[in-house]
Amino acid sequence: MRLAVFEPLRHRNFALVWSAALISNVGTWMQSVALGVYVTAATHNPLWTGLIGAATFLPGGLLAPVGGALADRFDRRRWLLWTTVGETFFAAVLAICALTGHLHPALAVLLAFGGGCISAVGFPAYQALLPDLVDGEGLFAAVTLSSAQYNMGRILGPVATAVALTLGSYGTAFVVNAVSFLAVVGALMAVRLPRRPSKEVTNQLLAEIRRGVGVAWAEPGCRAAITLIGLTALIAAPFIGLIPAVAIDSLGLVGRPRQAAGTSTLVVAQGIGAVLGLMIVPSLAARVGRVRVLRGAMLALGPLLVLYGLMPNLWSASLSLVLLGGCYLSVLTGLNAVVQLRVPGVARARVLSLFTFSLATSYTLGLVGQGALARRLGHAGVRVVTIGSGLIFVALAAALMLRRSAWFESLGDPAAETAAP
Repeated sequence: MRLAVFEPLRHRNFALVWSAALISNVGTWMQSVALGVYVTAATHNPLWTGLIGAATFLPGGLLAPVGGALADRFDRRRWLLWTTVGETFFAAVLAICALTGHLHPALAVLLAFGGGCISAVGFPAYQALLPDLVDGEGLFAAVTLSSAQYNMGRILGPVATAVALTLGSYGTAFVVNAVSFLAVVGALMAVRLPRRPSKEVTNQLLAEIRRGVGVAWAEPGCRAAITLIGLTALIAAPFIGLIPAVAIDSLGLVGRPRQAAGTSTLVVAQGIGAVLGLMIVPSLAARVGRVRVLRGAMLALGPLLVLYGLMPNLWSASLSLVLLGGCYLSVLTGLNAVVQLRVPGVARARVLSLFTFSLATSYTLGLVGQGALARRLGHAGVRVVTIGSGLIFVALAAALMLRRSAWFESLGDPAAETAAP
């Protein structure tokens, strides 16, 4: 019996883009982990660790709506192709600076921010392209499999980073990332899609963004999903960006090989949990319903954050991250699928960009805020902040399900609502 999650790979176009994105994400995670280790080891300041993560994700909050409007205006495949070329440029500059000995934390943050800006205006096109790569019945599995691919990169990339930093240097990891983007360029050039029907567009980009906001606000499920991902990203998600600080400062790992190996181990653990969880989610959702799975994941996320914060060593922290990674990505994928399934096709990229805006902006605020608070709290600051965020999210999830039950009812399948008497 086939797992439902693998069905989209039967479509040639999806398989091409998915495979290329996996290669690219391995490189992206190599750069992300290497930058986190570099900045944390150079400064031993959780705020700098938060800043390097924020520099990557803040552009997603600032520019995703612009990227969504552009993706709905232009050919999505070509737009994604050109933004990938732009990401390649920033990755190459970062590699050159590292290899020539001219990299320092402030420059690393600036280059990460530049690459993040290009990624932010391109990512809505990738999300909106998914329904064009598979049929409608396979969309939820395609969204899930795309998230699994991202987290497979989270597994393979950190392992490759540990090898690169042990045998080579930071620059080695950055070079691999720059080269990995070429796989996406090749796949997009090989994909053949039906020509999109032309549509009348206004010359004012802001008007198109406002129209997308109106569509998202008018659809209860989209409105609820965008709000819920913002709250989740603000309170729970910053544990992701603070992983290097946990490995190096909280767990006391010393020396570049041990710091790289420890950070990589934690990131890989999160990725393993995410992939295992996302492989199971489509089949579980088919049996008990997407909304029930989403509710369960949101209720479990807070306690798992507390468990992770309490772990005393690398291996126990890694085991807890397997559970935490699967739970968090189940929430993220479940809410993203709501938007994919409920938004009208003509405004798909713009509404999805608002989802990314909510996720990235909230995550950035939470990451910088928790990093700054951890710095003020001293040696045990990251541990205390992680436990505290978990307790807050427990209270938030319980309150929302008791007092905002209509939000969760609106996250269901629109087709089922139409068929209901």
